[in-house]
Amino acid sequence: MSANPSEILIDLSTAILRQHDERLQCRLVGESSATQAKRLPFGPFMPDQHRTMEIGLRHWVREQVGVDLAHVEQLYTFADQGRHASGEAAHIVSVGYLALTRTREPDKTPPEAASEDGDWQDLYAFFPWEDWRQGRPELLDAQILPALDKWLEKDAQAADRVRLAFGREGAQWDEEFVLERYELLYEAALVEEALIDQGKQGRQRPKPALGLALHLDHRRILATALGRLRSKLKYRPVIFDLMPAGFTLRALQSTTEMVMGVNLHQQNFRRLVEKSGFLISTGRTQRARGRPAEVFRLRHNERTERPLSGLRVSAGRAKPNSK
Repeated sequence: MSANPSEILIDLSTAILRQHDERLQCRLVGESSATQAKRLPFGPFMPDQHRTMEIGLRHWVREQVGVDLAHVEQLYTFADQGRHASGEAAHIVSVGYLALTRTREPDKTPPEAASEDGDWQDLYAFFPWEDWRQGRPELLDAQILPALDKWLEKDAQAADRVRLAFGREGAQWDEEFVLERYELLYEAALVEEALIDQGKQGRQRPKPALGLALHLDHRRILATALGRLRSKLKYRPVIFDLMPAGFTLRALQSTTEMVMGVNLHQQNFRRLVEKSGFLISTGRTQRARGRPAEVFRLRHNERTERPLSGLRVSAGRAKPNSK
């Protein structure tokens, strides 16, 4: 029996992030096909079983995806028309979440956690223009900005948004504007999801593709999650929810760089961490690049005991593009 078109269903779509093998990764589910891309983990909200949405989220993620979540926060509600493929289906309202999971230390991974080795994908495969660790991404000047300029010939009202989002004409690149940049690429029909929504799937596909596509508006949810995380770590110590129980300062810096998408000055970062008072030595060392490195742990293991400030890390400012 098909659902009533006026019926509204609520699902919880979750951008689950982890750091692993020097990469910031997100968890995916489903199989890619010619008509449908993979999607973020999702599950229904069942108020008769769970007192809050977060309790329900943590429950089905553990049961269905096999991941224990650390930090969880609600992003916002995605309820635009066209989120479902059939006009006969109920309208699906998706509440988007950002969730972080810690990488377990190899010798402490229980057998039942093997399902964590599921479908994890490099986050920057979806947003290659957001990763500046190897310098300014070439596709910005080779493809994205020329295509946006062509689009602006027909929609000049968006020029100021493009200038601010992409750091042009004296504006600075702001690493937190992940969603704003993706929204502009969507409006300019430069990402595959826009063509699918316009009924042009398989035609006029951007070449080369600007990142991997996701089901429905899940790449928009993922962009929201990355922008929120980049902002959040500056005023809340959420970066530690991506770290194992014991870690080196180099590993902490590398993880911070993965999130921010830039390289940080080593000595400045270490001074920042030392001043924060977040860490305490475990008395152990770990070999890193041939040299023994001190292993630390978070001083405040209980979330309720954590200070409210974050690392206040600054990614610096990329030089504005004069174009």
